Amino acid sequence: MKTKLRTGPFILIMAVAVLVAIYTLMPFILVVINVFKSYNGEFGIANDPIGLAGASFTQFGQNLKNVINNSNFSFWSAFGTSAIITVVSLVLLALFGGMAAWVICRNKTRWSQMIYMVFIASMIIPFQVVMLPLISTFRDVGKFVGLSMLQSIPGIVFAYLGFGGAMTVFILTGMVKTVPYALEEAASIDGCSYEGIYFRIVFPLLKPSIVTVTILNGMWIWNDYLLPSLMLGQNGKVKTLPVAVQAFVGSYVKQWDLILTAALLAMVPMIIIFLIGQKQIMSGMVEGAVK
Repeated sequence: MKTKLRTGPFILIMAVAVLVAIYTLMPFILVVINVFKSYNGEFGIANDPIGLAGASFTQFGQNLKNVINNSNFSFWSAFGTSAIITVVSLVLLALFGGMAAWVICRNKTRWSQMIYMVFIASMIIPFQVVMLPLISTFRDVGKFVGLSMLQSIPGIVFAYLGFGGAMTVFILTGMVKTVPYALEEAASIDGCSYEGIYFRIVFPLLKPSIVTVTILNGMWIWNDYLLPSLMLGQNGKVKTLPVAVQAFVGSYVKQWDLILTAALLAMVPMIIIFLIGQKQIMSGMVEGAVK
């Protein structure tokens, strides 16, 4: 049965929601406004950072050109590095996370429950607690195997698999529980292998939740600054987009037209992906939580 809110409380709730939305979006709104303006001038960022006067598409095009072609930013290199790290990490997280969730749900043993509890416990440990031991461990492992785990794309991808695996397994485990076991039994009777059961039966049914964790992990990995700055270094040859933007800020401390344009370029890809997949995020979270 549907319930209706009275006019007074409904208006109050909507007013509070609008105020919270404006407060939350205000930093982004200021970025968008000022990328269309120059730094100096009567209506420039220095004199009128919140006004719309002086904003023009011509100035935005000039700011965009100055940032992309700037040798201190290396936009395309940083964009490509972030894209490679994000895509490879997401593919591996979806693949191995789904497998781990399926095995944990279908093997009701003490060991599987213990492993699941380890995944859950790792979600509550802040990254700041383990970041220094992580760097030390990666340095020692790299010396042992003869590979560079630091300042390399494979090393940071491996780190993201560890930090993103807990949430991925947690969400996908709830979704696997909703998959009827009779489907897997029927496939097994027909002679389907374990690999076939997972990839032909289970994996297609997990797609809503896989899309959800992929978008959530993607926004986190793309926007992450702390882990890349520690593992890749702020002055290393390999830089992700957030690290490159920070280095660019150091080069142009007062050039806010260029700094804000660089920040917008780093934000736009994830904003587009989130707007496209926001319905899928909610449906995937709900379907995984129903069980």
